[in-house]
Amino acid sequence: MTGAWRWAGARSKGTSHEKTGLPCQDYGCASEVNGPAGPVFIAVVSDGAGSALRADIGSKITSITMLRIAKHFLSRSPRSELGEETTWEWLDAIRDRINAEAGRLSLKPRDFAATIIVIIADSSGVTIIHVGDGAVVVKDANSETWSVPSWPYQGEYASTTSFITDDPQPRLDFVAVERPISAFAIFSDGIERMVLDFANRTPHAPFFERMVKPVMALSTPGRDADLSKALQSYLSSPAVCERTDDDKTLILGAAL
Repeated sequence: MTGAWRWAGARSKGTSHEKTGLPCQDYGCASEVNGPAGPVFIAVVSDGAGSALRADIGSKITSITMLRIAKHFLSRSPRSELGEETTWEWLDAIRDRINAEAGRLSLKPRDFAATIIVIIADSSGVTIIHVGDGAVVVKDANSETWSVPSWPYQGEYASTTSFITDDPQPRLDFVAVERPISAFAIFSDGIERMVLDFANRTPHAPFFERMVKPVMALSTPGRDADLSKALQSYLSSPAVCERTDDDKTLILGAAL
């Protein structure tokens, strides 16, 4: 492995939002940065709360702000130096950005409520930052097994979770996996019931093997536009929409 990453990503508005005229409330973004110890890949997915007035803006602010802050840190410090204390500083910066936007629009921060899940990967392992539902699934480079380092959080009541705007603070899962991975998938809760076995808390490995195979076949690093377009078509297909009417975001990555 060279440390570089190949990836594809897409999002699709749920059929429930198509019917009601609401915008897609998911957002996702990714980038690679050259750090002190080599390339580091960062992917972020955020899902705006369905009950939040400006969930679409909340997920966009959350994703873009997190990516910007993480790139700045990782361009100067190795992933191994990222700890939970620094992560809380990042989350506070996102919350400040949301508070500012809420003030500008005369709204409340909870009107921008959104989850966030982040994977930061280098040649030695991954760090996962997770508030709410959605998940990251990773493939171990040595054992070839798929696992879910941070399980989607479900609150006390059905269809509830934690959001970055929660007061006084959100529920954070911070997980560092210090072993190399060969591939990953990061996704919003729109497809989690399709691809995770909640009874046994395991991923559906055949699904991820099938989905990541075209990414692993790429010979050059970076985002592949054709695969991303095909992924968007898949997320919008009847085969998926018949099983979930929610917004869907999926980013797939493989080490080169």
